[in-house]
Amino acid sequence: MTQVLEKIGFHEAGFEALMDSLTQPEWLAEMRRDAWAKFNRLPWPSGRDEEWMRTDIRMFNLDKYALGNGGTEAFPEGTLSEGVELSGRLVTVDSVPRVSELAPEWSKKGVLFGPLSQLVNEYPDVIRPHLMARTYDSGVDRFAALHAAFWSSGSLLYVPRNVVVNQPLHTLLALSDGSADLSHTLVILESGAEATLLAESCSLENSSGGVPGGFHCGGIEMIVGPGAHLRYVNLQDLGHGVWQFGHQKAIVHQDASLQWTVGALGSRLSKVNQHVELAGAGATSQVNGVMFTEGKQHLSYHTLQRHAAPHCRSDFLYKAALQDNSRTVWRGMIKVDPGAQKTDGYQRNDNLLLSETARADSIPGLEIEADDVRCTHGSTSGRVDEELIFYARARGFTRKEAIQMIVTGFFQQVFDRITIESVRDALGLSISRRVREYE
Repeated sequence: MTQVLEKIGFHEAGFEALMDSLTQPEWLAEMRRDAWAKFNRLPWPSGRDEEWMRTDIRMFNLDKYALGNGGTEAFPEGTLSEGVELSGRLVTVDSVPRVSELAPEWSKKGVLFGPLSQLVNEYPDVIRPHLMARTYDSGVDRFAALHAAFWSSGSLLYVPRNVVVNQPLHTLLALSDGSADLSHTLVILESGAEATLLAESCSLENSSGGVPGGFHCGGIEMIVGPGAHLRYVNLQDLGHGVWQFGHQKAIVHQDASLQWTVGALGSRLSKVNQHVELAGAGATSQVNGVMFTEGKQHLSYHTLQRHAAPHCRSDFLYKAALQDNSRTVWRGMIKVDPGAQKTDGYQRNDNLLLSETARADSIPGLEIEADDVRCTHGSTSGRVDEELIFYARARGFTRKEAIQMIVTGFFQQVFDRITIESVRDALGLSISRRVREYE
């Protein structure tokens, strides 16, 4: 297991303390040093930047947080895995592994699943060609550089050629109040492989009864080899005092497929970059997103569907429901490279406003450099139809029950795309519980 870290701040002394505490190959140490140098050169994102002008982080103070030591043995069981027979599971608290399991039948077939910081020492030939190579750019902004320098623990899923893991694997990331987590996820499917990974993040309850806070700065890399098939579900249900920043990217190779489902329910503020690159002819991707915000939450997702090869198809659908004074920002782009003829790209974002003070910003975009393509995009925003509420109440439902039904129906198009029943149920129940009554 990974060595338990003492409290380590995000400064020069903290970086040196982290480097001294880790057992890692020299190539990884050099990668960290390079990222730390970038962090010190880069400025903090500014409201003058197009990507950040709708997301205000002036109240964020990095000095308030430090890498923790997983100071509690308690952790939740998670919601996505309830009632599911798993091939393996991994639980981390403040980046410290608590549980790491993989069924023997899969380890015998060469599947690797467990803490990334441990497995990078045991299987460097598998990990080095992929880790922060094509799918993670530590120079994008200061948060990306900080993550590349300070990441600890994290998770690895490696499935060898033609191995089909027919039961899901599950990871649970738990964050204690006031702590920081910089976990890194690396998924590698060799050609012809198949797997399903259920990943969720949550906050541990605050013993004082307040809103759990903290700092999560994560990275996700997924490499889907030729003819491989990956289903990845990511549920974010962090406490409403947590600042979340993330850079996430998948590369899908020839004739491979990716189904990526996102549930974003928690955090105080989230700023996530989610990219999918279709790198081989015949590759397909389906990205589904469900967002529900309340209070003063701010969720900002910037997505990119990049078609780098011909005869590829991308299908993107995000839906958000907002109540109270919350806000969502979605900025999506379909980019088609010059050689990516016969592209079929689709993106859609729908927003349901449950209060007069909620706000949803949708900015779809197309950047097409090929001339034989079909690309469409769209966005809608609207309020709950009072006539629907009236008819539901006329049939004996309360106003709150009526709104819950409308919200569930609004998300149904996304739910119908999810083939795992436990995931559909977990997302639906989590959202339904959050709906409040409005006059």
